[in-house]
Amino acid sequence: MNDPELQHLRDSIDNIDAALIHMLAERFKCTQAVGRLKADHHLPPADPSREAQQIARLRALAHEAKLDPDFAEKFLNFIVKEVIRHHEALRAERK
Repeated sequence: MNDPELQHLRDSIDNIDAALIHMLAERFKCTQAVGRLKADHHLPPADPSREAQQIARLRALAHEAKLDPDFAEKFLNFIVKEVIRHHEALRAERK
């Protein structure tokens, strides 16, 4: 199907996907720096209080944006799990 409207929408999706990847890369640069600081100061890799605050904040943002808050929470939990894995690895390197 060679529909110009469909192609325009797909191009927009591709651009958004690229932006998401770049934003995630920037986020992980920041969380890696946090992980190094935590390792240097012998802080635990996870911060349940911070994670709970972030979940509440992102659920509210999702609601405002008309995005399913459950989806936003699942997405954040996936990211946080990966961040903690990185922090644990950094901590292990510093021992």
